[in-house]
Amino acid sequence: MGRERVPLCAAPTTETDPPSECSLTDRQRHALRSLRRTGLFGALLLAFGSLGAGALPVPNPVLAIPVLRILPRLPAVSLALASAGMGVILVCWMLLGRFARAGRLRRATPGEIRRVSLTWTVPFLAVPPLFSRDVYSYLAQGKIVLRGMDPYALGPAEALGDDDPLTTGVDPVWQDTPAPYGPLFLRLAALVIRLTGDHVYLGILLQRTLALLGVALIVWALPRLATRFGASRTTALWLGAANPLVLFHLVGGMHNEALAIGLMMAGLEVGLRRLPERAAGEPSPSRRRGELGSLVLGVVIISTAAAVKVNALVALGFFAVLIARRGRGRFRDLLVVGSAMLVTAVGTLAGLSIGSGLGFGWIRTLSTPGLVPSYMSPVSELASLGALLGGLLGFGDQRAGLLAILQALGMLLAAGVTVKFLADGMRRRHHPVIGLAASLGAFMVLHQSTHPWWLLWALIPLAVAAITPRLRSIATAVSVVPAFLVFPTGGTFEGRIFVVEQAYLAGLVVVGGVTLLLRWRHPELLRWPRPPQPRRRHPRAAEHRSSRPWRPRRAATRVQPAPDEAEPRAPVAERTSYSGWS
Repeated sequence: MGRERVPLCAAPTTETDPPSECSLTDRQRHALRSLRRTGLFGALLLAFGSLGAGALPVPNPVLAIPVLRILPRLPAVSLALASAGMGVILVCWMLLGRFARAGRLRRATPGEIRRVSLTWTVPFLAVPPLFSRDVYSYLAQGKIVLRGMDPYALGPAEALGDDDPLTTGVDPVWQDTPAPYGPLFLRLAALVIRLTGDHVYLGILLQRTLALLGVALIVWALPRLATRFGASRTTALWLGAANPLVLFHLVGGMHNEALAIGLMMAGLEVGLRRLPERAAGEPSPSRRRGELGSLVLGVVIISTAAAVKVNALVALGFFAVLIARRGRGRFRDLLVVGSAMLVTAVGTLAGLSIGSGLGFGWIRTLSTPGLVPSYMSPVSELASLGALLGGLLGFGDQRAGLLAILQALGMLLAAGVTVKFLADGMRRRHHPVIGLAASLGAFMVLHQSTHPWWLLWALIPLAVAAITPRLRSIATAVSVVPAFLVFPTGGTFEGRIFVVEQAYLAGLVVVGGVTLLLRWRHPELLRWPRPPQPRRRHPRAAEHRSSRPWRPRRAATRVQPAPDEAEPRAPVAERTSYSGWS
């Protein structure tokens, strides 16, 4: 009576053992449910805070809602709610990682991680944009396309006018810049405007639907690719789907990275579905039925992702490595496969560009994001530091020149990282999906306009790789730290820094209280796992035993249970674990 039911479980021999063989105990499931509910509480805090501290449209429709209209008039309270919600979600996500850590004796199932991710996503479905005003640029550029004008030559202010309801929501920095996005995405944005007209809030909801479609593709592809690459499906969903950056920026911020990354990951899964893996030294396997069709379809889907954002083209290089390793694994094979992929990708992009009626103007606007340097970019900060030193030495303000030089060097370094990991993939030193994450991460971090949501180009492919615990810890830190580098407003609170200090302090108090509550209800969640220590014997125990006279040991007598009362015993690996928390 009252004892915890501990399901039988065999210790996994590899990282990819099915989690269903090592299901959670009743106490662990109770802790998992508490994390899911606590994370939902944090998501609700952030959702309510977004009504006053989000990237609200102009005019603000929240001002017409009774009771809730008080939040836009209290920016400190709204930001405190939002920051507390962010902190609670981050704490719950990190603790959720204890149930998703690869190599654990007991792990949550992929379905349980999906339910947690879905629960935390629901509060963001109808809130205003968060952390960025880019969605208003999407709507304005869609209206430009719908009017038959060239979005790659005109900015929203010039094409629609300053008093247009869609232009007023666009960040002033981007009101005079052309669109840097692919033709497919702009056609989808024009379809949104055709359905909603100038109704900004309905346009936001439809843009979020596109973002959710991309997130759904990510959730679909992650466990399948993780199984294919020898990684844990649970870990992949935890790091790639339940990631706070996905919730904050892909769902809350509605960035088109959601659709682009989702199509890229789906293209990899479709393309590799029928591709056999060849180990080093083994002969080339025979071609499977439908293998060529799957490969071509995968290239087409990845090229379609590039018609949303061109970054997805990097995946084709590492996709070619996976195909070339299926044959003899020579660099000549890589060139042949890469050439065929290039022809297919160019044909797909050309068809989408011409079929959309927008042409190839997107090529000349690829540098548009770099017009506004970001303080989160190492390149931008190095240029600012160099300009400061130059000013002290009497060389004047050379920031623009330094930024151009460092940006070029950064892109060359990222290209070198890509080539290096392509070669390592062919030599089987690193898995190609790790190379894909490293290459995209280098291009994103070494750009002068780095944003937190750009890091997902590296984190989501990395989630499906069998990585080391140290690399997983780095990925966790990269997911947590940038979450607080951008305000929910997508702006700067107009210099009212005291509002930020008060709000963050109040949010920190709430996060501390929630953490203490979790510690009280589930102390094992915050207990650092310690490996079992061997029993220490007294140094004179052996001497004492040797001095005793030898006596024959009597055999122990046990009452054997009846056949119908016998119970299977858990393996040794489980019986020696600490309360099931291995």
